[in-house]
Amino acid sequence: MLKAVIIDDEQDSREILANYVTKYCSDVEVCGFGQSVKTGLEVIEKFKPDIVFLDIEMPYGNGFDLIEQVPDLNFETVFVTAFDNYAIKALNLSAAYYILKPIDIDELIAAVEKIKSEKAADNYIEHSKVLFDNIQVTNKQQQKVMLPTMEGFELVRVTDVIYCEADDNFTRFFLKDGRKLLICRTLKFFEQTLEDCGFMRIHRSYVVNLDCVVKYTKGKGGFVTLESGQELEVSHAKKKTLFERL
Repeated sequence: MLKAVIIDDEQDSREILANYVTKYCSDVEVCGFGQSVKTGLEVIEKFKPDIVFLDIEMPYGNGFDLIEQVPDLNFETVFVTAFDNYAIKALNLSAAYYILKPIDIDELIAAVEKIKSEKAADNYIEHSKVLFDNIQVTNKQQQKVMLPTMEGFELVRVTDVIYCEADDNFTRFFLKDGRKLLICRTLKFFEQTLEDCGFMRIHRSYVVNLDCVVKYTKGKGGFVTLESGQELEVSHAKKKTLFERL
């Protein structure tokens, strides 16, 4: 049985989520509640949970503030949030678990089941710790992205990625050490997740690390040459934005 606590400033939200967890997640026991960063830290210290359901937006601090203050991140966090672009990008970068308000029962069950299955795996990585590390880094190029592969997860520093290429519903990552990783996410997902880290979609097939662009060659859309020597086409629609970003 996994122990869980719920931290949310809205009483109705706490009660609804607790009822859903009790009814639909039979292996999880809700043992405590918090209403703020302060009370959330207290309830985590008291119950030492396996899972923390954490609202991102709260008075006097948010869920990320709480994560920064936990002395020992030995639990997994399921963030509960109304859609917020910045928050979602941060969570996706770390492959952290989250569910959107209003809570969808299937999303809740899926998040809990994923935590249970990954905890049982040999290559288990605590997503909360990756998120914490990323929060501490001021240079976003030094953040890490957690990449789901067919075998598990690969943890890669953003600055080590040269570019990403669409491969149907997968994305192929090209790294500075010469490796290529096939990742179980679409290029659209990484276009949105990495755009604040100095990346840009220059073509329907490519998202590039702008720090790795060393040359531009004229054309209808033109081409960029990367530090690896790879030349990639730029779509005409992306040309103006590329110049502005560079």
